[in-house]
Amino acid sequence: MKIFFYVQHLLGIGHLRRAATLAQAFEKAGFQVTLASGGRPVAGYRVLQLPPASSDAGFKQLLDENGNPVDEAWKRRRREALLGAYAEAAPDVLLTELFPFGRRQMRFELLPLLGMAKEGAKGPLIVCSVRDVIQSKPERETEIAECFERYYDRLLVHGDPQVAGFERSFGATPRLAGKLHYTGYVVQDLPAADSDAGAGEVLISAGGGATGQHLLATAIAARPLTSLRDRKWRVLAGVNAADLAGLQAHAGAGVIVERFRNDFTQRLRNCVVSVSQAGYNTVLETLQARTRAVLVPFAAGGESEQTLRASLLAERGLVQMVEEAALTPATLAAAVDRAAARPGPAPGAIDLGGARRSAELLHEWLG
Repeated sequence: MKIFFYVQHLLGIGHLRRAATLAQAFEKAGFQVTLASGGRPVAGYRVLQLPPASSDAGFKQLLDENGNPVDEAWKRRRREALLGAYAEAAPDVLLTELFPFGRRQMRFELLPLLGMAKEGAKGPLIVCSVRDVIQSKPERETEIAECFERYYDRLLVHGDPQVAGFERSFGATPRLAGKLHYTGYVVQDLPAADSDAGAGEVLISAGGGATGQHLLATAIAARPLTSLRDRKWRVLAGVNAADLAGLQAHAGAGVIVERFRNDFTQRLRNCVVSVSQAGYNTVLETLQARTRAVLVPFAAGGESEQTLRASLLAERGLVQMVEEAALTPATLAAAVDRAAARPGPAPGAIDLGGARRSAELLHEWLG
């Protein structure tokens, strides 16, 4: 059985990482998967690469592979590449990541793709794969629900309804009844605990680094104010960090600033406290590692997804949270001290079996 899985990452690579984790689970369950990626190429991921697109920080302008605003000729080239790849794959399942609950700027190719999939007497099973919470846009919910009802057979929500029901960010959820299925959270398995790398450190990270500069700089300034001022603090700025040299210049003794670490999850398991934004993948890796954590959700430009996720987890006592608007060295230092004084999340605090369950559901639906 064959799956054609469309994913588009625009700023960070979180959407691609989650899709790749799902693709691995699907292949392990016996599916043949074509993972079609429309974002900038990322080393280490096995994908069918479409002409790459990215976005400005406000998600207002779609940019081509050279960083220029896309034009109609580029859209036509990209659409033809996608439709051609889909036709060649001839899948039993068409899976789109996030759309129609997001990625509205990709309608120029996704609506033709969905239309193509609906043609004929026996088209593929059409499924949407979406994270636990989305960017809330009440003014578009009717349009989104109508698009879903027209084209889609099933919705996989990669979350735990005991933590975050989909209705918390999508008010029209009752319209999806019968098609919506929670899978649990999707996260890669932790590697074996075969190293003490990072033991006792405070680990500061900002994912890909495109939006985390203020958090990283504030964390460096907060260190002298915490009870962990004598510990080593490791700052991972991300591959897209805008000012690595500036962070390094202000680091001081006891602080290490790097772009990334290949052993990040091992260090996450071993650190005394993790400080990060509240993106889906980082949060789930942190909870899986049962690490004490402080989350500072990205909220610029009206973004609400990370804030909702972080607040729901904080309500359950699983993390400490500092809202981005309230972020100062003093507020962050206080949160670090609160986290350090508490135990890490208990085993089984949330459902982390989303990748395996997603594959099981596809098997059930295909009979």
